[in-house]
Amino acid sequence: MVFDASRPSFSRYLILNSQNPVILRRLTSSLVFTASSWFPGLVKSWSTMGHLSSTLNGLASSLSIKRMKKSKNKTGNCDGREAVEAMAKNAKKNELILRTSGIVNVDRSNNLASVFSKRGQKGVNQDCFIVWEEFGCQEDMMFCGIFDGHGPWGHFVAKRVRESLPSSLLCNWQETLAEASLDPDIDMESDNKKLHRFNIWKHSYLKTCAAVDQELEQHRGIEAFHSGTTALTIVRQGELIFIANVGDSRAVLATSSDNGNLTPSSLRSTSSPIYLVKEAERIIQCNGRVYCLHDEPGIHRVWLPNEESPGLAMSRAFGDYCVKDFGLISVPEVTQRHITSQDQFVVLATDGVWDVISNQEAVRIVSSTPDRAKSAKRLVECAARAWKRKRKGIAMDDISAIVLFLHSTNPLCEQAHLLPTPD
Repeated sequence: MVFDASRPSFSRYLILNSQNPVILRRLTSSLVFTASSWFPGLVKSWSTMGHLSSTLNGLASSLSIKRMKKSKNKTGNCDGREAVEAMAKNAKKNELILRTSGIVNVDRSNNLASVFSKRGQKGVNQDCFIVWEEFGCQEDMMFCGIFDGHGPWGHFVAKRVRESLPSSLLCNWQETLAEASLDPDIDMESDNKKLHRFNIWKHSYLKTCAAVDQELEQHRGIEAFHSGTTALTIVRQGELIFIANVGDSRAVLATSSDNGNLTPSSLRSTSSPIYLVKEAERIIQCNGRVYCLHDEPGIHRVWLPNEESPGLAMSRAFGDYCVKDFGLISVPEVTQRHITSQDQFVVLATDGVWDVISNQEAVRIVSSTPDRAKSAKRLVECAARAWKRKRKGIAMDDISAIVLFLHSTNPLCEQAHLLPTPD
């Protein structure tokens, strides 16, 4: 992509941020520093111009660090929130944001995302998701998120987090990136460049999740005291993916082995499940309780000190303020992965899939689907059939999945489009 200052998003940034000459001076100096540090081969490769344009877009909206810190609103969002919301509106208009079952496939992008959801037998579907191609108007970035609500207001909580988290994350990432580019103690030319990039995303995620949870608690239209949601999100930035997980949803990466077989690997921290010692210890230290019901061996739940409620099967969630003082947290587990040519796709799914489908089975189902656009639907349908076989007499949970293919193999996709899949 050749740098194009006429792009609407770039123009909006300049309009919002160029009134102060101090910002413009900082913008110029930061661009020189950032471009030379992060992209030393800039003048030799036109491909890096897209990265420079992306960095410029982000920096231009969030370079006035002092002003940002003074003007943060009550939800902790940065000063560039208006520009971010404008970008989200423009992305939706250009069909780059998907919130219903279907696919996202954009010209010149290596990404293809297949999405599908099926309501269970417990009432309204409390799962929801979002896929945002060209996240933040940057052609090398994509955001995927899947949310699993629970409790009487769980579907409202999940949708609220889905709506607020991506924009808040983008805003905080731009601010953190700008601060890092101006910090003389951060050497972008060092061998730790990947580490610096990871730390920027991790800091942005931690900041975002804290703000989203606080905003949710103060929301007058949603009762989240006894309701909550999980949140599993991925940001792809070039050849890196950053994974943030709050709750018990799971992301699985399919990688080709030397013998040609696909091998699954879970993209999550080893400390995530509640049954692990660190999670249980935190809850117990906060006077919460962790134990399994007699008819559910192996499913550890969180309980209040003196009540047989709420019995959450997770140790991290947005909402659920009835147990937030007793060890439940909304802090995400953030990890990263460098994508290689052997990495084929990532499956993001709620526990409606993983309760009845193993990692290996999920990879096999997706890889054996002839039409990649229908891979998420086939995985969900296989999970629904597995519920009938393996969980007889138990109401089927909501089942949702996003399959993100990491490499483009279909040269016929020449235009951005969303193709809905039949119910």
